[in-house]
Parts: sequence; structure tokens; C-alpha cells
Amino acid sequence: MRTTALGNQGLTVSALGLGCMGMSVAYGRADETESIATIRQALDSGITMLDTADMYGPHHNESLIAKAIAGRRADVTLASKFGNEIDRDGNLTWQINGHPDYLRRCIEGSLTRLGTDHLDLYYQHRVDPRVPTEETFGALAELVHAGKVRYLGISEASPDTIRRAHAVHPLTAVQTEFSLFTRDVEDNGVLATVRELGIGFVAYSPLGRGFLSGDIRSLDDLADDDFRRISPRFQGENFAMNLAVVDKVRELAAEKGITPAQLALAWVLAQGTDIVAIPGTTTRAHLAQNIAAADIVLEPAELAAIERLAPKGGAAGDRYPAPAMAQLDL
Repeated sequence: MRTTALGNQGLTVSALGLGCMGMSVAYGRADETESIATIRQALDSGITMLDTADMYGPHHNESLIAKAIAGRRADVTLASKFGNEIDRDGNLTWQINGHPDYLRRCIEGSLTRLGTDHLDLYYQHRVDPRVPTEETFGALAELVHAGKVRYLGISEASPDTIRRAHAVHPLTAVQTEFSLFTRDVEDNGVLATVRELGIGFVAYSPLGRGFLSGDIRSLDDLADDDFRRISPRFQGENFAMNLAVVDKVRELAAEKGITPAQLALAWVLAQGTDIVAIPGTTTRAHLAQNIAAADIVLEPAELAAIERLAPKGGAAGDRYPAPAMAQLDL
């Protein structure tokens, strides 16, 4: 697995990380034993960055990762997030909280659950419009100075918020959804801003929440409690239109002798050496396919063909239901 500098603050990670959310929430029940085996195989294969958040579970995902990396902390770049508010009883309130006192409580909980004395990368998961960015990142900077966090990041932030946070303490990473189905950052200034400022870019959901794998042919392929059942891109006409694009991706992948998921991941990585992709998976079989994508080279003609079949703005439907869309810093 090749490595890349994530931003210019000194953090180096594998070009492909592992998104661990689905091991605890969102996509139906995952097998914990297989999830732990998948994390360990990822580390054995050269993946160094594991991505989690306190809200995944809530809390379960961080505890799961602690079990998987026991005795191997030095092999891991641990990235977690705060900001989707969790009350003291461990329940999500579905509010965003960027208050300094809240994040100080969050970091202590994350460190305890992960069984470590520091996080390598700590993100503000969602921007709280009620709290000035300068206050939030002033408190995060204190965590860096205290040695509890090495590097800082922010997720789903606008160019203006990125600049304000970076002015308080240099950011190492901005994490935003990016895939053949979600290319907003190419037009809204986010990608240009992070490159101007020397900040790394972490692409989450690079497989379009699994749609680009080609394995989802109808909602019947999803568990009853899979959140994609209420995702706009998986509904009615949107589903049919997006599936038509996926079928074209399948054809192009078949011509190259790779899977649709590998083509989609290779495309994300081809968008710049400053981009790290963190596809999520819960099985070792899918992990192996994803890892192989890091070595796939897409020729100019192939990239042009992909551009024709999946242009910017080509996906049908919003990427989240309306309440979640309203919490993005757009």
C-alpha cells in the first residue's frame, strides 16, 4: 500500500484508509468477529488509517476498534470525530454541538473507549452554526498542546469555515463525501481551498454508500434497518436513474477486468495524490477488493470515458434526507 502526505503538517498515511462506521451502525447488523478480523487484515495489508466517530453506535465503534488494535496502537493512525451531540446517557440528540466544554468531554470519552492516550487526527464532525468556529478550534488547539490530539481536521465544511478554522490552528485534513456520485467539492471551492492551504483531503463514501459496487439492484438487497432505505438516492425514480449509471460503470469495469467498486475507488484516487479514500466495509473479502484498487492505473482515455458516463452533478437525488442535509455547512 502506497503512502501519502495528508496535508503539510507532517502526517503520512496509507492512500486507502478504512471507514469503520458500518461495523456499528447504518447499514444493518454487522458481525463483530468478522469486523475485528477485517480491521486486523487491513493493518496487515498496509492500511494505516482507521476512521471512526463517537456517534457511531453511539460509542460502540470506538470500543470495537480498541479490541481490534490491542497491542498494535503504533501501527495505526486513529482518526475520530465529535460534534453530533450525544447526551450523558449515551443517546444521540440529533443536534450539533461545537461548544468547547462539550468537545473536551468528547475527547476524554473517545480516548477511554479507544484505549489510548492520544488521537492522531480529530475532526469536528459537523459545523455548529451557533458556536463561532474560532471558539471550537481554539479549544481543539488546546488539546493539541496538551498532547491529547496530534492533528486537527474538519468534516463537511465550507471554504469560509475551513479558512477560519485553519487560521486558528493549521488543519491537516478536511473530510467530505466524494465519489463518482458526489462531486460537489470540485465546484463549491472546497477542493481548491484545501489545496491552496496545504490541507489534505479525505474522501468518505467513495463508493456512493455501496451503490457504485454494483451489488445493490433494489431496496430488497438492503436490511430492514439499513438507513439507505430512506436515502433520496435510493428512492423511486432516483434509484432507477442512478442504477442506470452504475450499470455503465459495470460495463467499463468489465472491459478493464476489474470490479465496479475498484473502478470507482481508482477514480477517486486518480483525482490527486493529496486525496485519501476511506471506503467502509465489514468483510475481509470486500476489503481485499478495495485494497487492490489502490494499484489500478486509469489511463487518460478511461478517465475521459468515466467523465462522460458520470459527470459532475449527474447523480439523482440529495445525498442525505432533508434534516441531515440541513446540518451540512454548505
